[in-house]
Formats: sequence, C-alpha cells, structure tokens
Amino acid sequence: MPDPSSTLERTESPVTDDADRERLAHIVLEGLRTDDGYVSTGTSVVEGMVTATPVVALCGKTWVPDRDPHRYPLCPTCREIADSLGWRVPSD
Repeated sequence: MPDPSSTLERTESPVTDDADRERLAHIVLEGLRTDDGYVSTGTSVVEGMVTATPVVALCGKTWVPDRDPHRYPLCPTCREIADSLGWRVPSD
C-alpha cells in the first residue's frame, strides 16, 4: 500500500518519432498528371481508408489512414519535402 504522506511526481515519457507522427497530418503522393495521362504512384488516401490498405507519406511514414487529417498539424518533414519540390502547401 502506498504511503499516504508521499508525493507523487509526474514524469514525462520522451515522445518518440513514431508517436509524434501519429499526431500529424501527412502528404501522400497518389499520382502524377502528365501529357500522357495519369500515372499512379501508390494507394490513394481514400482507397486506403476504404480497403484498409497502407499509404506512404512523403516523409516515409506508412500507415492505414483512418482519421480526419484536418484535425492535426501538417508533418514538418512532409512540408519541407513539398516546399523543396516547389509545391504549394496550404498554411496550417
């Protein structure tokens, strides 16, 4: 039984990279439009949600999408990659 006179201390667990990524929205490259038409580069987010198929973000995170990404801030790594490619990324 704990000593009632003792003080409990709150300790913070270090947040791992994977834990951080769970709380972020990511950019998924689903395909490219070319002069020859559309070239798929992988599973789309909608397809991933419907069929429980993993998608891959620009930052490399692979997961099955199941949450509204508008509820989370954008992954800084995905933003950095998109910015370096000259893509317009909406502000948070």
